[in-house]
Amino acid sequence: MPAFAGMTMELVMLPDQKLNALVARHTALERDLAAALPAETYVKLSREFAELAPVVEAVKSYRAARNELDDLTSLIADPATDTEMRSIAEAEKPELEARRTALEQQLRLALLPKDAMDDRNVILEIRAGTGGDEAALFAGNLFRMYERYAAKQNWKVEIVAASEGVMGGFKEVIAEIRGRGAFAKLKFESGVHRVQRVPDTEASGRIHTSTATVAVLPEAETLDVAINEGDLKIDTLRSSGAGGQHVNKTESAVRITHLPSGIVVAMQEDRSQHRNRAKAMAVLRTRLYDLQRQKQDAARAAERRGQVGTGDRSERIRTYNYPQGRVSDHRINLTLYKLPQILEGEALGEIIDALVTEHQAALLAAEEV
Repeated sequence: MPAFAGMTMELVMLPDQKLNALVARHTALERDLAAALPAETYVKLSREFAELAPVVEAVKSYRAARNELDDLTSLIADPATDTEMRSIAEAEKPELEARRTALEQQLRLALLPKDAMDDRNVILEIRAGTGGDEAALFAGNLFRMYERYAAKQNWKVEIVAASEGVMGGFKEVIAEIRGRGAFAKLKFESGVHRVQRVPDTEASGRIHTSTATVAVLPEAETLDVAINEGDLKIDTLRSSGAGGQHVNKTESAVRITHLPSGIVVAMQEDRSQHRNRAKAMAVLRTRLYDLQRQKQDAARAAERRGQVGTGDRSERIRTYNYPQGRVSDHRINLTLYKLPQILEGEALGEIIDALVTEHQAALLAAEEV
């Protein structure tokens, strides 16, 4: 855990020695990284150094502004200061006070405890909800929205499993999104997404409401979850759907059931049974880790509930209204009349950034209680 994790953010109550400890730790890490280290130690220290760097930069900027303001205040209070110099100093003071306050807020945010999962890759699961074929089409719209947003972040997206809808879209699609900070950006997307629009097949022009469920899970690493082979029931099946004669000849599809939890993962996207099993195990491990995190983070989820929701997949979080061209996020009462741009992934960042800001505000408020 980084040296700064868990430190209070109330700067007026935070002794300088605490900030000094952060700067000293950063300096020590820089020195240690210059020496010959075992690979595992080097990676661990590099990660801590990278996490600590923006915090130390915020400390230095805040201190510089604070010292400059102290000097200016002393200049104004000094009887020896001539009238013209005092007037110039008094005119500069409000701007410097505002800068110091802004830097103080930046430091508070930098000192917030970090979610250890924020830099993880993501397993994205989207399932059509109520609405039949229209729901599957909407699930496809959502997947393409996240795919385009990911491309703008220079993340890589790979479909792990998919079940296509009769009219297009997806009944279900599971994808891996790989890239730094993927979970930090996407973690508030979990929940029920609702669409209101006139389907192409609707002759009367009546607006239909359909839903799709989104789950964003941090990808679990092998060491995160211990899976007992004896707890698994593994079935091999013949793949269904497209695939020509190959489908009828080999049992490449894999279905894994985790008996204690009842979680079932089926995979048939690859021609190789071995690769399908590996993908199914990765998804199973991530779902088990998600259950584990939900139990461990119950207090944090309760803290977040009133701000950006729990991430519970039964919670309606957002509405996409086609006739009005608007998207409304119900957790933070945000409405943007940019539906096409959001679905193209271009303006989705505006919603995500607002959710992150709201979450940070909630954490700050909790720290100050």
